[in-house]
Amino acid sequence: MTNGNGAPPEAAPPPQLNVLAQYTKDLSFENPNAPASLAPQQQQPAINIQINVSANNIAENEYEVTLSVEGKAENGGKVMFSFDLAYAGVFRIVNVPKENLHPLVMIECPRLLFPFAREIIATSVRDGGFPPLMLDPVDFVGLYRQNLERQAATQAAQVKPS
Repeated sequence: MTNGNGAPPEAAPPPQLNVLAQYTKDLSFENPNAPASLAPQQQQPAINIQINVSANNIAENEYEVTLSVEGKAENGGKVMFSFDLAYAGVFRIVNVPKENLHPLVMIECPRLLFPFAREIIATSVRDGGFPPLMLDPVDFVGLYRQNLERQAATQAAQVKPS
């Protein structure tokens, strides 16, 4: 195959995803009922975790992606501990088709950040006097789809005629 002037077509450059930086933007850990919350408990605490992903285009081909993780452990109606982490990274993405860019930023980038956020949370909970909290792996594809569905539902509700 040629490009019309007898020369073979140049291969398209491969897609690239580079991590330029990773950092904790915000971290809060609270142990409001210590030392009572550190005493042996009759039952396992109820743990509620919320995870969200956001992204900003900060330069041409560069994106800041923030993985936000909030959690709370309660036992008998009392908060044992709570935390709030915003862990971010700056990613350079080149040679990716436009239709694949949004899923790449919102799925693959947080997937790369997650192990580091998980370690920060485990260490913070341990340093708060509790056994380390090891978060289960996150289905970022499922989270991405949920967010798309939520956005579509919100837009549909706003478009409805009155």
